[in-house]
Order: sequence, then C-alpha cells, then structure tokens
Amino acid sequence: MADPRGFLKIKRKERGYRPVCERIKDYSQIALERSSEQTKQQASRCMDCGTPFCHYGCPLGNYIPETNDLVYRNQWKEALKLLVATNPLADVTGRVCPALCEYACVLGINDEPVTIRDNELDIIERAFKEGYINPCTPKRRTGKSIAIVGSGPAGLALADQLNCAGHKVTVFERDDKIGGILRYGIPDFKLEKHILDRRISLWEKEGIIFKTKVEVGKDYSVGRLLQEFDVTCLCCGCRKPRDILIPGRQLKGIYFAMDYLTQVNRRVAGQQIKENEIIDARGKKVVVIGGGDTGADCVGTAHRQGAQCVVQLEIMPKPPSCRTESMPWPTYPMTLKVSSSHQEGGERMWSVLTKEFIGDTQVRKIKCKRLEYKYNEEGCLVMEEIPGSEFELEADLVFICVGFLHTEHEGIVKQLGLALDQKGNIKTDERYMTSCKNVFSCGDMRRGQSLVVWAIADARRCAYAIDTYLMGKSNLLVM
Repeated sequence: MADPRGFLKIKRKERGYRPVCERIKDYSQIALERSSEQTKQQASRCMDCGTPFCHYGCPLGNYIPETNDLVYRNQWKEALKLLVATNPLADVTGRVCPALCEYACVLGINDEPVTIRDNELDIIERAFKEGYINPCTPKRRTGKSIAIVGSGPAGLALADQLNCAGHKVTVFERDDKIGGILRYGIPDFKLEKHILDRRISLWEKEGIIFKTKVEVGKDYSVGRLLQEFDVTCLCCGCRKPRDILIPGRQLKGIYFAMDYLTQVNRRVAGQQIKENEIIDARGKKVVVIGGGDTGADCVGTAHRQGAQCVVQLEIMPKPPSCRTESMPWPTYPMTLKVSSSHQEGGERMWSVLTKEFIGDTQVRKIKCKRLEYKYNEEGCLVMEEIPGSEFELEADLVFICVGFLHTEHEGIVKQLGLALDQKGNIKTDERYMTSCKNVFSCGDMRRGQSLVVWAIADARRCAYAIDTYLMGKSNLLVM
C-alpha cells in the first residue's frame, strides 16, 4: 500500500475552484490544478483495504488502490496503464463524474474519503503533458466493419474498444461535431471542449472514422447501413425530455434545459445563432425547475450570462446533509449536493410543486404550491399539497430540467421497427442485440437516462458482446 499511516497524517484536499467573482465572468474550466506532490500526498491516504469497496462504487471497476499506490511511488506511467485499462475517457470522468467510488471508500466511514476522482484526473493530465499518450493502432485487423450511430460517451467508448479489437469502426453523428452530450450538454466551465478534441484526434490517428452531419435514416439510409457493415450499434442516448404539462406551458420564455445548454455551448464555440432564436438570461429573472445536475448546469450558465436572479425549484424535500439509516455505507447516499454552480449564487427551494405559468404571450410569473411528504398506511412516501401554501414567483425565463422519458423513436428506431422496453427505451437481449439481427444498442438508449460513467461501462460490456458475436471469443477486458 502507499503509506500505512498516510490517512492519519494527511487530510483530504480537493482541487478546488477559481474564485466565484472571477469564474462567473467566463466559461473556462473552474477547477484548479494540483501539483504532482499534492497528488502524491492525497494518494498516500489510500489504505489499500482488504476489500476495497471503491470497486463496488465504480461502474468501471477502476484499479483504484493500485493506481494510488503507483502515484505515491512516483510511477506515473504504470498508473496510467492501469487507469486506461478500464477507462477510455478518464480525462472526461475526472471532470464530470460524481465520484460514486468516493462514497464507497472505506476511509469515508469515519473520515473523509480519498480524492479518487482528482487523483485519476491528475494521472491522465500529467500523461498528456509528459507525452505518455500516443496513438496506438491495432497490430492486426479482423476485416469486420462496425457502424456506431451516436458519438456520446457510450458511442465513443464502444468505438475505442472495438477498434482496439481490430475491427474497422465508423461513428456516425448527426450534429456538426463529435461528442454528443459531452460537447453540447455539459457546459464548458465543467468540460472544456478542447479536451474532447484532443481525445478524438487521438482516436482518428488510431483508425476510427468519424462522420459528422450524417443522420442515419435520413442522410444515410438504414438499408445501406445494414448492407455495408457487419454490425451496427445504436448509441443515440435518451433524448426525449419530460415536459410539465400545466396551464400556460405555451407561453414564450419557457425552454427545455438541453435546448438552452446546447445553444450556449454552440455560442461559446463561436457559432452564430439567429438573433430571434437566442436564449439569453442577461438581466432576467430566471427560474430553473428541477434540482438535478442538469438544473445546476442551467444555474451556472445563467450566472455567467448575467441573470438578475436565479431560483431553482425541486419537487422533492431537501435531502439530509449526511447519511441516514436508509442510506448506509457503501451505498451512494441521496444527501444534499452543493455544486459549484450553487456556490455562485441563487436560491434553492424544496418541496415545491409548479402549478401554472402566468403571462400574456410571455411568461411573467409562476404559480407554485408547497408540499409535504407523509408515509401512508402501506409505508409508502406520498406527496400532499399544503392547503393555503400557494405563492408566486416572478419569472422572465424558465428552464425545465425534470429528466428524460426515453430515447427518440422517430428515425432509425421506427424504420428498423425495434422492440422497446416498458420505459420506451431499446430492448436488447443478454448479448446487447436488439430485435433486429446484427443491430445492437448500449448506453442511455438502452438503459435510460444515467451518468456518463454508466454509459461508458455499458459500452465496454457491449463491445465485448459484439466482439464475441463476430469472432467467437473476445480478449477485451470487461467487468
């Protein structure tokens, strides 16, 4: 292990953020860099537990104690080898993953957990700076061709694995650039897009073919796809937003969160948006409906655009600040999360139901009602509106961030006649194959809305299944 007494001598220290007064003026990365010595000190806190529950928390099964030990011993190249063996996008997850592993860290039982995510990010960033990462083309090609539709985290992770297995991989993306939700869903202040471009350039040199502005089923027929490729895998995400169908929903100034975040990312990248289509929070009273990560991203983006004020509404009650009996270690606890965006200002309101949007043609107010939650006779938690608790909020701009229903059904899904599960996502068998022969699916499109790290993990399992289907066996590493 790194240092048997490291956790007794060194306290947890995260990377930290730039000052709020500075960072809300731009869209640059908010996280600060750490020195190699600081990372080594943090790695020394890893206890190399007999049963490292961080593996339980990490969907990818990263070699966490082993990489921490190697970092502490200044063996950065060896640590890199272990990290990329399980995670092809460590430079992304090191920035946007909620670090499920840290909530399962044994040290976290009676102390603060190891900074696992920061340590992994420091490994991959040092590797790029020192030139440890170079294109690695497969030693042999199998002669099999694979089409991947969608270039989000699942599509990219799948492409990487299948290319490593020696297959010819082509990734189709309907947007103008590769990355999916990583490029157009996550704000630049959390994930600057040159990080994606750096990784995509590497994969291109390794032989992966990327085709942008190509919508399969429209620009590229489904029949042609099935004819030209041995296998097709759909990784189109879970993009059908959940709406709030209440009076006044037709008013102007009410948008889905992803429409807002996508546009802002395009504007930050220098793309021109028609003036009558621009969504801008400058000087406006903004209300964000939904308390998840996407809602927090809207909060941070509105701050940077110069909103007059920002209020975030959550229908659920305020979570506790620490674990309760219903959230025992090492499970991921539903405790209060305060993101960097929340630290920048705004107000959060809990147990609030949105009842009506009020205005003439433009939204001006939101009518709300407070809620209380009680357990019924069956022991189920039920929501009840509190009589006389109605109130109104002024709002010039409203963002709906209440999750996604399922994958989009129009286009390739409908044309292939794919079977759907009860939630409306793509139904697959244990081999990740859909109801259409030679057509597979993975990521959010198959399992529903989830985290980037889960999409990567699902893609790696799918890659193993596809490789086995094509070759009879597979040497790809899979959890």
